[in-house]
Amino acid sequence: MRSGRMDLHGMDLNLLVAFEALMAERSVTKAAKRIGRTQPAMSASLARLRTLFGDELFVRGRDGLQPTPRAADVAKPIGRALRDIRQTLGVVEEFEPAASTLSFNIAMQEHAAYKLTPGLLRCLRQSAPAIKLNVVAYRARDEAITLLDSGEADIAVGVPTRSAPGRIFVQPLFEEPFVCVLRKGHPAAGRPLDLETFLSLEHLLVSPEGDRFGHTDTVLARDGLSRSLSVTISQMYPAPALVAASDLIATLMLGVVEASGWRDRLEVLAPPIELAPCPYVMSWHRRNDAHPAQRWLRGCLEGLVA
Repeated sequence: MRSGRMDLHGMDLNLLVAFEALMAERSVTKAAKRIGRTQPAMSASLARLRTLFGDELFVRGRDGLQPTPRAADVAKPIGRALRDIRQTLGVVEEFEPAASTLSFNIAMQEHAAYKLTPGLLRCLRQSAPAIKLNVVAYRARDEAITLLDSGEADIAVGVPTRSAPGRIFVQPLFEEPFVCVLRKGHPAAGRPLDLETFLSLEHLLVSPEGDRFGHTDTVLARDGLSRSLSVTISQMYPAPALVAASDLIATLMLGVVEASGWRDRLEVLAPPIELAPCPYVMSWHRRNDAHPAQRWLRGCLEGLVA
């Protein structure tokens, strides 16, 4: 760590605002847009910040600017100081969607993307036609934390992480109930599904994270039961087609069955065991919590499931 006392004489407070934007966006161009400056002006601010701190602060990496250890050390104190100053001065930041040219990165798991992106695009086209949207796919639930920490995603939408750290904020969005599906004409179709029949069949498991032990297996194991897993796949939407063309049974989210295009070739039955619905949540990093544009975007997603 650099020793000595920093000379604050004549320091421009806007340099700290520029630092905050660079830390959030990891791009000179995006940081400039975030605070309403030109790209050359932001580059000049970065040069002055480097002189002030005696450190490079941000270096180019494969995915944009990466903070140095010195930048990481001062990021939280600077963020807290700016929040205190804004609260003290009563500064209210404004965001005008219709005039904004920001870019947003949203990480979504498969079903969340299918369910929410059409409505989100309509919201953006109506209220913020110049905003750019980049949707990033992810499978493993805990990958959301990595994407939010790195700044690769502004928001993540998927099933909850196993344990969300305090820096990650989480809000429920919607739930999907589970159903069992068989092909039309299957010997077990046409009547309520009992537990004995359920356990006697060959099962298809959808496991985005590659496990051979799903939510259904967890519930069965509590009663000392197990099922026969014949096929395991990592994607949800091929599952209804595979069931429709075989004698397999699958326990799937109802929304996936209805959206798959195979609903009319499937028998949809209530599971013979009690399965809690699958929750989907919206997650974001603490550093984005108070930003007006980020709050607006989260409001758009909330409105889609209200």
